[in-house]
Amino acid sequence: MARRRPGTLFPIEVDILESGLALQASEGSFYGFALAKHLASRDGSALTGHGTLYKALARIIEAGVLEASWEDPARAEIEGRPRRRLYTVTAEGSRALEKAQAETSRQVAQVPRITQTGATFA
Repeated sequence: MARRRPGTLFPIEVDILESGLALQASEGSFYGFALAKHLASRDGSALTGHGTLYKALARIIEAGVLEASWEDPARAEIEGRPRRRLYTVTAEGSRALEKAQAETSRQVAQVPRITQTGATFA
């Protein structure tokens, strides 16, 4: 596992928060498989691996960026499926995402200056 500086997010965690907020805006909360489908639809890739996604979800729940709860068992029974674990992005999660996006924007803004200097690398 890569080491992280305190208060930073890994790229998959940023993707989870962005997709989670989009799903949360329309559904009120979201569950893992819907999140995986949304992530895949954003960039046209295959679904994120179960282990990768759920380990990342567990890390950011522990960090206070997401909250999780189990859905009402009656709803799952009516729909004939297992219960889902539902996630919501916390206020801390929204702030962490804004900070990560600002950092990414800052880094991207610096790239043109580097390439404009005409430096070559061999």
